[in-house]
Amino acid sequence: MAVMKMKFTFQKRVKLAQGLWLLSWVACVCGAITFTLGVFLKTELRRRSEVMDNTEIHAVPNTLMIVGLASIGINYFAGRISQDALDPSRFPRWKSFLQPFFTVAIFFTLLMLVTVIMSYAMKGNLEASLKIGLKNGIRFYKDTDTPGRCFQKQTIDRLQMEFQCCGNTDFRDWFEVQWISNRYLDFSSKEVKDRIKSNVDGRYLVDGVPFSCCNPSSPRPCIQYRLTNNTAHYNYEYQTEELNIYIRGCREALVNYYMGLMNTIGGVVLSIFLVQMSVLVSLRFLQTSMEAVAGQENVEIETEGYVLEKGVKETAKEFKDKVLKLLQLNQVQAAEGGEQKAEAGAAAPATPAS
Repeated sequence: MAVMKMKFTFQKRVKLAQGLWLLSWVACVCGAITFTLGVFLKTELRRRSEVMDNTEIHAVPNTLMIVGLASIGINYFAGRISQDALDPSRFPRWKSFLQPFFTVAIFFTLLMLVTVIMSYAMKGNLEASLKIGLKNGIRFYKDTDTPGRCFQKQTIDRLQMEFQCCGNTDFRDWFEVQWISNRYLDFSSKEVKDRIKSNVDGRYLVDGVPFSCCNPSSPRPCIQYRLTNNTAHYNYEYQTEELNIYIRGCREALVNYYMGLMNTIGGVVLSIFLVQMSVLVSLRFLQTSMEAVAGQENVEIETEGYVLEKGVKETAKEFKDKVLKLLQLNQVQAAEGGEQKAEAGAAAPATPAS
């Protein structure tokens, strides 16, 4: 039994073709928007690549760009087909093209839906990537003279000021690394020597944070050193007072930023997906309703259009059988090719020894 079967008069077919032409160009613009969103997200991710450990998260913008370009091409041809739909001399030339066209169009439309799901599901990968990337960024903060890490300090400082955050998880992450370069330490000082000797790794660790962690909206001058020493500052209670540095970690800030960005993009792409599906459904109705007109002298006859010729289960089973048949055919051809090579090798004369 056909799915979504409808009757179409000549006037309805004309309106369907005109509506599809307009909708296909709207979908073309939507495809360009999808591509632009992919480029924008890719650019934003690359801006923070120094504090990200892997590139798995780039799967979302890469797929968006591919789907956007494919959508432009699909909807361009959908518009051309709708133009020729009511011309008995021109529409038949699309008949052999439509079946592979629908296969490609459905694949990329479903890929668009997969991208929407990915944009909501990548939080775990993003958080893991930032956790390691920020940890390395903080560890290499002091290496301003090391090739490849010269701008690491600048990157971290800009990041903390822009997102109003401090450290990886929180500001205490700075207590665990030596973030002050040895070139700025006075090794003749007893305090420096004692701090270096106080840990097995020989690092200069302080309970302080870089200047970029300071909160400019705080009324008190920034306390960035000896944060856990109440006696080092006047009228200061470390455990009860609201510190005048950023409390939120940069990982949380960046995850919230990027997930907000991807969730917004996911919502936009989901709307575009619905537009794209409308184009394909309308094109399918136009195709099936016009097939009954082929070979008829009276093009104004009433015809029937549908989305699927058979039920969903029957169509899925038919598609599965075709795929299995194609795979079996490839296996047989590969086996025959191997046998022919073996026979050719056995028939080849042996080379006499010199």
